[in-house]
Amino acid sequence: MSAAHDGAGGRAARRRFATLDRSVALFRAFLVEQTDPDRFYGLLAEDSVRQVSGYVPLAGRTVLDVGGGPGYFAAAFRAAGAHYVGLDPDVGDFSAAGDSVAGMLRGSGTALPVRSGGVDVTFSSNVLEHVSEPTRMLDEMVRVTRPGGVLFVSFTPWLSPWGGHETAPWHYLGGDRARRRYERRNGRAPKNRFGETLFPTSIAQTLRWARGNAEVELLDALPRYHPWWGRWVIRVPGVREVAAWNFLLVLRRTGAEPGGAAEKTELTGGRVAM
Repeated sequence: MSAAHDGAGGRAARRRFATLDRSVALFRAFLVEQTDPDRFYGLLAEDSVRQVSGYVPLAGRTVLDVGGGPGYFAAAFRAAGAHYVGLDPDVGDFSAAGDSVAGMLRGSGTALPVRSGGVDVTFSSNVLEHVSEPTRMLDEMVRVTRPGGVLFVSFTPWLSPWGGHETAPWHYLGGDRARRRYERRNGRAPKNRFGETLFPTSIAQTLRWARGNAEVELLDALPRYHPWWGRWVIRVPGVREVAAWNFLLVLRRTGAEPGGAAEKTELTGGRVAM
């Protein structure tokens, strides 16, 4: 990470980015996620790239997107000059934004088909709560990130107002109960099924993992969509699980940084090689 991104200048730039207007725009787009996915995911992808760029320059860097899904993020990261590689259990999902599967991988977040230290940035947006072993996925993201590289992970905590996803807010009465209520009212199972594709992940659990892992340095922990003056909620245990709405963890992979510029990745044998 350059000094400009790591020092006071980087922090000031991130504060200018995290405005109330931004938060309002994201919330309004969230309201039409189901009816206008292009608007929502396009805005979220552009916002995510701007947010990541506040911590690490993306031009020429190799970015692995764990759980990439539709190709909105591919377009946004490539527009910023990054060499983007998306990974998702269902490669067909990438076609939702009109993207081809070139440069995409099929695989599991808990067993990444990527060589150790093979990428500059690992990115994951709203995937961790859908993994039954979230710390295993985080360990894998650390493994594939080169020393000096950055990890950017966000997820919706279980106790967030949106923790139950489409079954919210009834998840506060229990995930199984919320799922059964959804099925009765809609005649079908929710896409995000508690205990199958949705799991109760917490900020406290994730911070304990980060602070106890000698292979990473904690750069930032914040409510992803809040304005800068709302960051204080992360410092209050319990409150943060509800008030953060969506949690963002930014880490740096420790160890000696390799010299020279990052090279473009090539997909060889289902693995990413530098």
